[in-house]
Amino acid sequence: MSTVNVRYIVDDVDAAFEFYTTRLGFEVRMHPAPQFAILARDALQLLLSAPSGAAGGGQVTEAGTPTPGGWNRISLVVDDLAGEVAALRAARVHFRTDIINGVGGDQILLDDPSGNPVELFQYRG
Repeated sequence: MSTVNVRYIVDDVDAAFEFYTTRLGFEVRMHPAPQFAILARDALQLLLSAPSGAAGGGQVTEAGTPTPGGWNRISLVVDDLAGEVAALRAARVHFRTDIINGVGGDQILLDDPSGNPVELFQYRG
């Protein structure tokens, strides 16, 4: 399987780093600077970049300053959605929605520390 890279703009790389590794099971690939880290989960590499004047994905350009948030998101497949939600609620993670029952499975949306959405998805059996 090929690796897929998704870049998220975050306010605080260290806070996002902590959230994704401790709450969502990502592993560290690299964290070479305060404004950048690469984390991985299965075939997904999450590139975390903070807006800055330095080079990189968070670089301020004539087109503007990158900001976190919006509704585009990564979707992480889980085996036990209810269990994952219970553990994350206990950790006081902010959820945008309750569990939504869809035609192919169930999902819930939560926010990382910068307000970027993450979807947890469980396929229908």
